[in-house]
Amino acid sequence: MKKILVLYYSRTGNTEKMAKAVAEGTQINDNIEVELNFHVELEELSTFDAIIVGAPTYYHEMPVDFKRLFEEVAAQGISLKGKIGATFGSYGWSGEAPKNILEIMKNKFEMFVVEPPLLVNYVPDQKMLSACRDLGKRISESLMNRT
Repeated sequence: MKKILVLYYSRTGNTEKMAKAVAEGTQINDNIEVELNFHVELEELSTFDAIIVGAPTYYHEMPVDFKRLFEEVAAQGISLKGKIGATFGSYGWSGEAPKNILEIMKNKFEMFVVEPPLLVNYVPDQKMLSACRDLGKRISESLMNRT
């Protein structure tokens, strides 16, 4: 069974709505187990085949919890090499967080990333929630095709 983590942070609820839609989209068959969470233990990260991170942008930055998480993954030498990665998030005026996280996944952790990140200005409407479900579906399909 393949495992996907949808990890998110949301202060206003906008990125949480997106995360739920992404998780819905990942559930394309019974061979995929999806975990939707706002926290993950470092040791658990290596058990996932795909990691999708939902990060809003606050003051041009990613949430500090994610920054610490990635610093700890690097410091402890946890390998994410070859895993599928993707990002999404809401923003008010700049939207850097998902882009920066995707760059870290690709360049620091040598993950296979799905580009570009999915960005939503403020509140996701039905069209954007559909795009979130499509992102989840693409990740699941990519994972299933990697056998």
